[in-house]
Amino acid sequence: MKFHTKTAAIVAALTIATSAAAQDTDPPKPITVTGSAAIVSDYRFRGVSQSDEEIAVQAGVTVSHESGLYAGLWGSNLAGWGTFGGSNTELDLIGGFKTPIGGGATLDVGLTWYMYPGGASKTDFAEPYVKVSGTLGPVNALVGVAYAPKQQALGRWYYSGADASAGVYNDPGDKEDNLYLWGDVSSGVPGTPFTLKGHLGYSDGNPGLGPNGTSVAPTGKYLDWLLGVDAVVGPLTLGVAYVDTDISKSESAYLLPNFSSTKDGSSIASSQVVFSVSAAF
Repeated sequence: MKFHTKTAAIVAALTIATSAAAQDTDPPKPITVTGSAAIVSDYRFRGVSQSDEEIAVQAGVTVSHESGLYAGLWGSNLAGWGTFGGSNTELDLIGGFKTPIGGGATLDVGLTWYMYPGGASKTDFAEPYVKVSGTLGPVNALVGVAYAPKQQALGRWYYSGADASAGVYNDPGDKEDNLYLWGDVSSGVPGTPFTLKGHLGYSDGNPGLGPNGTSVAPTGKYLDWLLGVDAVVGPLTLGVAYVDTDISKSESAYLLPNFSSTKDGSSIASSQVVFSVSAAF
């Protein structure tokens, strides 16, 4: 599902909310439709703001077959670093296969196609992933690997933010790949509506800027992490999370002016507390 693939600030919260809402006591159906909608105070993708540190509205739907096959659609508005013109929207197509592998674990293999409708050319890219999830006592855990093979959208066309600002490509047509490793954990607090959650991710990819002045892994290699708590209040899940990366000020400066918030000039990978309200069906 999209919510496992997007490990931005609020993704872990949406995953928990969607999974909980999807469970019911009715007999299994051949085809199941689940989804969610959310408002987040900042859309963080792998620790980096895609909404210029502003509010984003997000929604997704997944159709699953009893065989384990599934297909989904997820979307969010964008701003600043995350935009490529057009509708300023990210629209992700997801497809994959889930199956139990013993010991209470589940294997999930699939592909996400990141689309930016109406945006500049050479923005879309494909990213296959493999995830294994299960429980360790009271803790729900997930580990994942996402590897995007060489594509122009991931290439190092600009070596620095200054080059991108000048609008002259250093290496037009370059193709690069990207690796992302991550782990998520969550655990409910007995007798309360609260769920504690954590996330750690590692990016390894393009150390510069792509054809549209952005990058999935802007400094080449970096860590991102999240610590937070969710609370179920009626049909809603309220979430708060602290999000950060180990991208230094000097690394951020190298990517300026692209890598800063338009409202205050701060790094869009600096620490942030992100709030969310979501509902699942």
